[in-house]
Amino acid sequence: MMKLYSNSIDPFSHRCRIVLFEKGMDFEVIDVDLNNKPEDLSILSPYSDCPVLEERDLVLTDPNIINEYIDERFPHPQLMPADPVMRARARLFLKDMENELFIHMKNIEAKESKVQENARKVVTNTLIQLNPILDKQEFLLHDEYSMLDVAMAPLLWRLDYYEIKLGNQCKALLKYADKIFSRPLFEEAMSPAEKAMRTSI
Repeated sequence: MMKLYSNSIDPFSHRCRIVLFEKGMDFEVIDVDLNNKPEDLSILSPYSDCPVLEERDLVLTDPNIINEYIDERFPHPQLMPADPVMRARARLFLKDMENELFIHMKNIEAKESKVQENARKVVTNTLIQLNPILDKQEFLLHDEYSMLDVAMAPLLWRLDYYEIKLGNQCKALLKYADKIFSRPLFEEAMSPAEKAMRTSI
């Protein structure tokens, strides 16, 4: 059985839990307190960080690598495109989002208010730029739910928690967020702490 070492409020762990639940497979989620890390996590990961996936003698530590491995190992429902060209485009889009958007999420939770404010501005402006895309199509990768939407979901779920306010110019993005949140297994993939980040689902 796969084991996912996951932190209950970490958005990157949340991303991996979404994929595991989407696949409907047997797995074990081990909740990790980062202030009191289990010894086996320190052995598995040189970074002693989350998420970490363990299956037999395989150990993976990067959320994108973890999710692609799960997607290839359990191909239904498929979350990365089958076509090599579209798969390459999806990977490039995801890499761009990591560099331009997700990299700033940890800074939003930093102790320094100026760091928080700057990160919040960058994330807000980047999300606004996605609105025209979602005004024309159902999901980030055309009309099919994909790994891009999985990656985006934890951030969108945390907008209130991060004190990010999106106005009327982001109607398409907010409608898209509600669509993701309404997926059958989305709520099951969340920890109680994550559910408390919003007042409703």
